[in-house]
Amino acid sequence: MTDPTGAGLRLYLGASHLIPLAAPAFLRRRLARGKELPDRWREKLGQPSLTRPDGPLVWLHAVGLGETLALRGLIAAMAAQAPQVEFLITSTTRGSAEVMAANLPLRTRHQFLPLDAPAYLRRFLDHWRPVLSVWAEQDLWPGAVAATAARGIPLALVNARMNAEAYARRRRFRRVYADLFARFRLIAAQDETTAGHLQRLGAAGVRVTGSLKAAAPPLSADPTALEALRQALAGRRLALLASSHPEDEAVALSALRDLPDRPLLIIAPRDPVRGDEIAGAAARHGLRATLRSAGQGPAGEVWIADTLGEMGLWYRLCPVTLIGGTFGATEGHNPWEPAALGSAILHGPRVANFAADFARLHQADAALEIEAATLGRALLADQSDRAAKARALSEAARDSLAPLARDLLALGGLA
Repeated sequence: MTDPTGAGLRLYLGASHLIPLAAPAFLRRRLARGKELPDRWREKLGQPSLTRPDGPLVWLHAVGLGETLALRGLIAAMAAQAPQVEFLITSTTRGSAEVMAANLPLRTRHQFLPLDAPAYLRRFLDHWRPVLSVWAEQDLWPGAVAATAARGIPLALVNARMNAEAYARRRRFRRVYADLFARFRLIAAQDETTAGHLQRLGAAGVRVTGSLKAAAPPLSADPTALEALRQALAGRRLALLASSHPEDEAVALSALRDLPDRPLLIIAPRDPVRGDEIAGAAARHGLRATLRSAGQGPAGEVWIADTLGEMGLWYRLCPVTLIGGTFGATEGHNPWEPAALGSAILHGPRVANFAADFARLHQADAALEIEAATLGRALLADQSDRAAKARALSEAARDSLAPLARDLLALGGLA
């Protein structure tokens, strides 16, 4: 049966032939602004920078850093069941490529997804020849989905997440989404809310399998750097503010200022270029801050970890983590990264982006919601019991991936 291609999808696919007229200039402008990697930006034109390995290859795509990292547990589960299979992860952001370089699972490599033009996608698919295409969360590129299905390559959507706001933005394009979902042979959602939204957009047979983020393996850390930092920080009480935004920093700095026995607060901002801004905010609170990006050590009360790819260090070093984005409109970040490494989870009241994840943690008494007034006491309290419970949940989630991995491998004829 031919996959449906209604007027909306036909219009998009026709217009996508025009993308190469502007794509090279667009990417060069991004390169000049530091948003593309100088040696890899041409991957987005469908020009691979790696040789395809021998044997069957599974291609998985996620848009950004968090979504890409979440795929590692699924890849590990598939790799354990099918030792003959190789893996390709694609994403679209520079940060995802840089961090994944230090966290690639066994038999896995990373490339950027080409822009959604037929010529670029043809080069990509001709080179990599995947036997299965797995898409994560909610980032569907119509041209890539259609081109992959046209070659008879099975498609799966996993870890799908769509809240009410995201659904409202997509609802007017329901016919396009229905055409795309018809090309997927397996669709797995994180929660029942997402499953309902996908079904209203035309998806059929949606299963609920939970969040892959909970099952992601621990982030890596350079052993030499880790040991050096353990020695340098020996005897100091440590706390981490992870993936922070200005609202989170204001709460944390105020709490730190008011503590008579101050721990060293390590702040890892969501956007590393904000290091100087955070240092200024610390100074206004009467706190001394130093910048890791400038080669400065933890000489004051605040150490700003304004670097990429080092979160595995901070989670290992800090017994307690305050999750950023939970005091402002961002509505939270991933709590499972500290959980996997035994760092206790604290968070503010705003967690809509990860509501199901935090609910799961709270059900097991594995996270603590705090207010600005209670943060200081929580930073100084023993949170080791909650940390152990969160770590156990993360380990159990990894063990639960085997059925989904088996179904995906069977879809690709690899079981």
